[in-house]
Amino acid sequence: MKKDTQNVQNIIAPPALEVDFSHLKIGDRYIRTLFIVGYPRYVSANWLSPLINFNHSLDIAMYVYPSDSKGTLDTLRRRITEMEAELNTDIQKGHIPQAGTQPALEDAKVLQAQLVKGSEKFFQFSLYITVSADSLKELNTIPQQIQSMLGSLMIISKTASLSMEDAFKTTLPYCKDKLLITRNMDTTALSTTFPFTSSELSDNQGILYGINIHNDSLVVFDRFSQENANMLVLATSGSGKSYAVKLEIMRSLMFGTQSIVIDPENEYEMLSKASGGNHISFSVSSKHRVNPFQIAKPQDSTEDEMSYKYLFLQSLLKLMLGQMSPTEDAILNRALVLTYRQKGITDDPSTHTLEPPRMEDLYKALIGMEDESAKNLSARLEKYVMGSLKGIFDQQSNIDIDAPLTVFTLQELADEIRPIVMFIILDFIWTQIRKDMRKRLLIVDEAWYLMRHEDSAKILQSFVKRARKYYLGVTIISQNVDDFLGSPYGKAILTNSALKMLFKQSSAAIKDVVDTFYLSQGEKMLLLSADIGEGIFFAGQNHVALKVVSSQDEHALATTKPSEVLKRG
Repeated sequence: MKKDTQNVQNIIAPPALEVDFSHLKIGDRYIRTLFIVGYPRYVSANWLSPLINFNHSLDIAMYVYPSDSKGTLDTLRRRITEMEAELNTDIQKGHIPQAGTQPALEDAKVLQAQLVKGSEKFFQFSLYITVSADSLKELNTIPQQIQSMLGSLMIISKTASLSMEDAFKTTLPYCKDKLLITRNMDTTALSTTFPFTSSELSDNQGILYGINIHNDSLVVFDRFSQENANMLVLATSGSGKSYAVKLEIMRSLMFGTQSIVIDPENEYEMLSKASGGNHISFSVSSKHRVNPFQIAKPQDSTEDEMSYKYLFLQSLLKLMLGQMSPTEDAILNRALVLTYRQKGITDDPSTHTLEPPRMEDLYKALIGMEDESAKNLSARLEKYVMGSLKGIFDQQSNIDIDAPLTVFTLQELADEIRPIVMFIILDFIWTQIRKDMRKRLLIVDEAWYLMRHEDSAKILQSFVKRARKYYLGVTIISQNVDDFLGSPYGKAILTNSALKMLFKQSSAAIKDVVDTFYLSQGEKMLLLSADIGEGIFFAGQNHVALKVVSSQDEHALATTKPSEVLKRG
């Protein structure tokens, strides 16, 4: 019986190996390696993203070699002297200096200063890319596409001609650089090559938010899988922010998620009618009413309802009546307590089932106090209970939010009272959602109305912070970035929103957006030049460039373009 002479090398070795001028052929596969020889003056963070997300399998090898700072400083000093001498000679002879000499000199001086201070270190960096293909024709096409793509980033690549065998070994996973084609880099420049991550953002469950601009993959995500389900949407007017949120509502409805919308401009009416939802309009003549004095019943809450209600009403009345002195503030607090007690309602939860007071009852309590400050407050409150705004704030609640989609529309209200009504609606929603826990979305469109006032911004921030406890995801939509970046409450909302969507931004606001969200130069340019529905989607620590897409039926319900709305009507 013959002994088996097969060994591991014979088993894994290819049937044939052919080494050519510009490629290798290993078995039936054709292989070519590229190396990088030129970089732009500046590279942004994650500049390797187009290469990593290239639509073909690539082997990419990076080598980093630390350099001796002393030797580097000596070389840098000589090079600075040479460039300065070259510039002086050209000036003395009346010649125009070489275009690249002055920028190179400036960079060298900056690097020299950083190396001396120890804030930067010096490295040699190598980058190689190996492409494999089934045919020689494909092998000629793909590297050309890679070189064109890198060329658009001002990165110069070459084929490792006459060194294909060493080049292929260089990209094998045993960390030996046989070509040693390096480029000088400092710590900052080298750091831009990391993290070596792809811009995929997709989950096994959730809804479609759009298409990844980098690689055409689907951005499918479940916002309730994050540490909180809150989302902040920031963009200029007309950039597609409300459109994207409407698509999210429609797709969430299919998974049984209830949605509640505060809609100042009546943009969600068609969507609410199509989904069989409630469309609640607020105006002097409307039949819909919300009583801000309403209290959650004992069985619906485990919190100190009276303390919360007093704080809420104090904040609401500051919005309605304007700034108050400490004396007026104290009198108003006494009047609120008296108003509830006259209805038999105290801190005892068993009394919270009684009919709550109305705004008129507070008005009467202030008049009955016979104090000059109380009379002043009652005079400022009069228009809400007896004047032109009578009825909006002075009736018992007669609405519910049990439908799959509930839209509160404020289009018929004057701008000055919209924040007040939005404030009341938020409190009403907060009272209602604690009755039964279920997956819900609350959308606050044009949130800048609330962010303009400290008291309403404070309650919106509280909503965002506590929403997770009640299985609620709050979506804040605004076109005024400064309302969030320039306010402590806005920053708290930003911090407590695991998801963010940024669409087209104005040039006046882009610097603050870049600094807040740590955007690269490329992402900055994307937000400045984005088309409608294009932007950046953040989920936790990950983010991708996104294009919002919709079906024809979805578009018909989501669009607010005047020409399309008229055609639809």
